[in-house]
Amino acid sequence: MRTGGVIFAVLAGFFAVVATVYGVLSREPVGTTALALCGLLALLVGYYALFVDKRIDPQPEDNPAAEIAEGAGEYGFYSPHSWWPLAVAFSAAMAGAGFAFGWWLTALGAVFLLATTVGLVFEYYRGYHAEG
Repeated sequence: MRTGGVIFAVLAGFFAVVATVYGVLSREPVGTTALALCGLLALLVGYYALFVDKRIDPQPEDNPAAEIAEGAGEYGFYSPHSWWPLAVAFSAAMAGAGFAFGWWLTALGAVFLLATTVGLVFEYYRGYHAEG
């Protein structure tokens, strides 16, 4: 985490310099504000990464002699035959399209999104694939 924190801290300094130079030379407030907010966001992420780095064990990415396999972790279980992710994606797309076409479509998409998410989460608790 230390490496990432240092990278984001350097980015925060870079964006601070760029925002200052851009603000002085262009006198354009929107771009200057956007660059300043990018710097603040990088500072926030960098501070968090450095803050957490002090409280956790050393990570493999901070060790120059580490092997790639040391960074491998648990991937979890992903169902190879499930159709639920496709239904969740279509529901999310419907809810997102509702912002352009009408709030009624957003509400309908949200209902479908809730139903398909429940189906995805509880797929292995009932029906054909239930354990037991």
